[in-house]
Amino acid sequence: MSPQLALRPEPGGSVPATAMVMAAGLGKRMRPLTATRPKPLVEVAGKPLIDHVFDRLRAAGVRRVVINVHYLADALEAHLQRIAGGMEVVVSDERARLMETGGGLVQALPLIGDAPFLCINSDNLWVDGPVDALKLLASRWNPALMDALLLMVPLARAHNHPGHGDFHLAPDGRISGRRRPGRVAPFVWTGVQILSPALIADAPDGPFSTNLFWNRAIEVGRAYGQVHQGLWFDVGAPASIGRTEALLADG
Repeated sequence: MSPQLALRPEPGGSVPATAMVMAAGLGKRMRPLTATRPKPLVEVAGKPLIDHVFDRLRAAGVRRVVINVHYLADALEAHLQRIAGGMEVVVSDERARLMETGGGLVQALPLIGDAPFLCINSDNLWVDGPVDALKLLASRWNPALMDALLLMVPLARAHNHPGHGDFHLAPDGRISGRRRPGRVAPFVWTGVQILSPALIADAPDGPFSTNLFWNRAIEVGRAYGQVHQGLWFDVGAPASIGRTEALLADG
């Protein structure tokens, strides 16, 4: 089967039962709002950022959430107990040392398990297009071809995003070329992805970026992207909150 046919979305794709939510960051860009609260508890459009993520996970049928914590972790854990809503929530505790995204995945992997999983940053907000974005991503997941599948948005539709883009995509959806800061690229990673646990291997000790794992998958042709069909907002700084709320109010 050709990659194009293998990647064609099929209704009924199975959304991973487990999601890893990255919520341990210091939230420096969001200061002063993060002086007294962790970034996932900053409110946008009437609710904390982490609540928006949990709403999407619950709607997609995710049953189990692993979430890492570090900065003001007690406040975040208390909030998680209130919003779990029937989902199992397991904490990967980084209080002693902030592990960054790659190191956080390594530390959390024993809690995640050995099946493909969703991995979502807690500082973005998206609105579904014609179909649920997580279900669309799951319908494109093909373990025979992929170790990483990233939800992308065109740079022109990356609301509030301060960068120049992250990746180029080949016609079959394969990511072509590494992510390089400062380089102009047509697609921005949304902070949403599906990963194979097999990719989280042979890692260095201590904190490091998920870029290490992505680069490995890109080099062997096993990293792909799916273009998001709805709205997406980078909510990383105080000024982006008002702009996001205004765009959402405008429909």
